[in-house]
Amino acid sequence: MNPRKITIDPITRVEGHGKVTIKLDENGKVSDAFLHIVEFRGFEKFIQGHPYWEAPVLVQRLCGICPVSHHLAAAKAIDQLVGIDPEELSPTATKLRKLLHFGQIFQSHALHFFYLASPDLLFGIDAPAEKRNIVAVATENRELAKKGILMRKYGQEIIKALAGKKIHGILAVPGGVHKTFTAKEREYFLDGKEIPAIDTMISWSKEIIDFMKSYHLKNSDWVDSFAAYPSNHLGLIDKKTGALELYDGRLRSIDFEGNELLNIEDIEYSNHFKEAVEPWSYLKFPYMTKYGREKGWNRVGPLARLNTCSHINTPLAEIERQIFKANTKNKPNNMTMHTHWARLIELLHCAESIKELLLDEDIMGTDLVRKGVPRRKGIGVIEAPRGTLIHEYHIDEKGLITKCNLIVSTTHNNEAMNRGVRTVAESVLNDKPEITEPMLNQIEIAIRAYDPCLSCATHALGEMPLIVQLEDHQGNLIDEKIR
Repeated sequence: MNPRKITIDPITRVEGHGKVTIKLDENGKVSDAFLHIVEFRGFEKFIQGHPYWEAPVLVQRLCGICPVSHHLAAAKAIDQLVGIDPEELSPTATKLRKLLHFGQIFQSHALHFFYLASPDLLFGIDAPAEKRNIVAVATENRELAKKGILMRKYGQEIIKALAGKKIHGILAVPGGVHKTFTAKEREYFLDGKEIPAIDTMISWSKEIIDFMKSYHLKNSDWVDSFAAYPSNHLGLIDKKTGALELYDGRLRSIDFEGNELLNIEDIEYSNHFKEAVEPWSYLKFPYMTKYGREKGWNRVGPLARLNTCSHINTPLAEIERQIFKANTKNKPNNMTMHTHWARLIELLHCAESIKELLLDEDIMGTDLVRKGVPRRKGIGVIEAPRGTLIHEYHIDEKGLITKCNLIVSTTHNNEAMNRGVRTVAESVLNDKPEITEPMLNQIEIAIRAYDPCLSCATHALGEMPLIVQLEDHQGNLIDEKIR
């Protein structure tokens, strides 16, 4: 066949850029598929030589969507450089960081569901490109869009109050935080006079979960089967109780049947994980050393977290978790599209947690910073909106960073996203080897379920579009589309 090239509208609703290659065997069936991440950033290199206390400020520039996650992961690592482990922070510092973290996850989950995922759910995979966006959602479902916008704003206002800015602000400093919360600030989020109150956020979160459950009942065949495949699942759990944990805890991994593969408090992740590289992507492939590259990879993020935790320690979210788990008879959920459902349960959990913290007098305390015996290496592990995030820093005797390693959530999900692309390609292309608009959007939906931040997952010089190429078994280009 002669190669041909079709240009379509730019890719939408994925943060970053990539390329997909689908390979066919001699019978014209899909033999493999690859998601190439074609951006390069180099944060791990150019942060070297900077003083360690600059890291929480610098690394959040990795991303405009989840800067707080990088800020806090770096801060947890930098705490160790001044001799402070997570349990040694003051209660005020810990709770203010958690409040910032819950605000970040709340606004990020609202952004993803309402702005990025809801067009797929409301209008379907065959909807024209010009309809698959938040503007169309607002036109056809005004109340849904309005609530999504205000929920995201609430989370951003939490971030602004604590960090000074909605994006790239500063709260954490080595060993604690640089400011406390005031009674006036607390009242702003509780009374509902200027923005909807936290009780409204909780109520709306429950409504959106009800919407998702109703959608699932009507579309279960598609939601349950689309890009579904077995995988391991990795997430933080509470060190003592096994509950869902987003700020600090043990790392737990289970396989697709629920067998426990890993349950560690050891933050020396290099004792348990390795990172494979491929020549066709800047994104690495983490896996658990004990199980090898083929069997040791994990999904991370909302779906994985609900699979690995024993319960959720906020009552309304726990009720919803039990309903969610009953759908799979309490066995691990390996259905990719259920990630959206899990994300909304976490949204509710964050809203409940924000209320608990707003009512806690400790957030207005004055014990802000502590110090211990300095160290030369620090590691911070946290659950970002998209999943497990790891920051590691080494410093010299002058406090300058000599080495940095970052494993971001989308890196953990690299293998999972590749499997998702492959699953979609196999289901769509085996009858007719042609890249169509619905097929292209299905690939995007499979990737988008992970809410990938491709720009912070790569280590961007310039910008690259999403390119989808179809090759025969000899490597000849059959079809190509560029967005």
